[in-house]
Amino acid sequence: LWVMALSVRLLGLSSFAILLPQALMGVATVAVVHATVKRHFGAAAGLIGGAVLALTPVAALMFTFNNPDALLTLLMALGAWATVRAIEQASPKWMMIVGVFIGLGFLTKTLQVLLVVPFFGLAYLVAAPNTLRKRIVHSLLAVGAMVLSAGWWVAIVELIPVSARPYIGGSQTNSFLELTFGYNGLGRINGDETGSVGGGGGGGNWGATGLFRMFSSSVGDQISWLIPSALVLLAAGLWFRGRRPRTDVRRAAYLVWGGWLVVTMLVFSFMAGIFHEYYTVALAPAIGALVGMGSVEAWRRRSNGVGTIVLAVATAAAATWSFILLSRTTAYGDWLRISVLAVGMATALLILAARWLHVRAVPLVLAGALVAALAGPTAYAVSTTAQGHTGSIVTAGPAGSSRGPGGGGGFQGGPQGGGGRGGLLDASTPSTAVVAALSANAGKYTWVAAAIGSQTAAGLQLGTQLPVMAIGGFNGSDPSPTLAQFQQYVADGRIHYFAGGGRGFGNQNGGSSASSEISSWVQQNFASVGIDGSTFYDLTQPVSSAQ
Repeated sequence: LWVMALSVRLLGLSSFAILLPQALMGVATVAVVHATVKRHFGAAAGLIGGAVLALTPVAALMFTFNNPDALLTLLMALGAWATVRAIEQASPKWMMIVGVFIGLGFLTKTLQVLLVVPFFGLAYLVAAPNTLRKRIVHSLLAVGAMVLSAGWWVAIVELIPVSARPYIGGSQTNSFLELTFGYNGLGRINGDETGSVGGGGGGGNWGATGLFRMFSSSVGDQISWLIPSALVLLAAGLWFRGRRPRTDVRRAAYLVWGGWLVVTMLVFSFMAGIFHEYYTVALAPAIGALVGMGSVEAWRRRSNGVGTIVLAVATAAAATWSFILLSRTTAYGDWLRISVLAVGMATALLILAARWLHVRAVPLVLAGALVAALAGPTAYAVSTTAQGHTGSIVTAGPAGSSRGPGGGGGFQGGPQGGGGRGGLLDASTPSTAVVAALSANAGKYTWVAAAIGSQTAAGLQLGTQLPVMAIGGFNGSDPSPTLAQFQQYVADGRIHYFAGGGRGFGNQNGGSSASSEISSWVQQNFASVGIDGSTFYDLTQPVSSAQ
């Protein structure tokens, strides 16, 4: 959020100012993956790795959307790049740089960044060209750099007295540590998320958990197009490099990217708490890198037959899985999926016969492999970027295939948000009459309105360009403000209206009931006012029976 806030400071509040940093982060992430893969596997591998990342549907979505996942993905990719550099040189400096990137990733989206840490560390401990003692010391330096780069902000927040700091949204005790290790930590794994909007319990609103979750109807077309091929090429790459010296950097690169993919994919597959399809953008750099590295290395080993078998299997897997994914949508008709399957299978057979092909036919075969692998995700990526996306929970792909545990939200009677697929929890755009009513005498109030949850509050605030209180934070389940605090704000004349029908979820999964208490108190003590079909309560005009 700091990056987008700086952009808004420089360029003013607009969609362009908010989304420009996301797009630049996407370009940077592709460049980092390209450079890291190219360094040890060559230009062709780097180009393939970068292209796979750029054309992954969920990456095309999240690098053009207002969300912290774009920055997190960039920082994780930078961590992988720095890890490979550290392994090359057995460098404590580069290991500390790895720690800094991981620490910044923690400040971006807390514990999710730690999913890549185990194999970053393992790769260095296995492959760095120095003694085990030095490798351990360098790893500890990386941990120290990570703690310092992440911990300074946490320390500042936690050292400020609870009564003197802004409320930590998502927590129940105004604690960043509680938020990190509870709602955003173990709660995501076991589903026990106090204050959550629902889900958990091994699936619930967040979809069924299990080993094949990444291939399911709700997630598969976001990220899984080349996961089968990436896993085949990962296994082959490790086998190809199996007898190399301990310090082989290419094998270490397979550990870095392969560990990233496998660990993150398994956690996403089995987490019982809140899970959204767009989280899977964190897998995209690893998939791109593995496909780039593995395919080029397999092609270079085509003379002994093993490489051609690996590449043929990877190509056939990509074409077959793309055919299945494309069969789940009617957006492209039958021609695309049939073409992908036909080209893929024909190319796989030609790859097996590569040793006997005329040299002029080789580029056509390689082009066929790229078409089989990338045609499906490219179609989805183009469809994604061709439309706008609004709401808090979005998905990639062609329009008209809405998914997710809900639809557009907003205050009663207001136009609904939307655009693209899966625009759950949209912030509605208030009508002209609502904007005029809330803007009247706005200078007299700290907040021109209050609403349960941030979704309704956001729509009103953007529509009026005036402060609106989000009661209970994002979900409406935070105990802030309390009923007593809200009553004091009203008594002091600091709030003009209360918006009825807000998109809050108060008292969910053990969360605070403060928002529902506030809503009940307002309804009992203030008369409702209809404004262009929307319900509001004028908090400056109590009913005669008010207590």
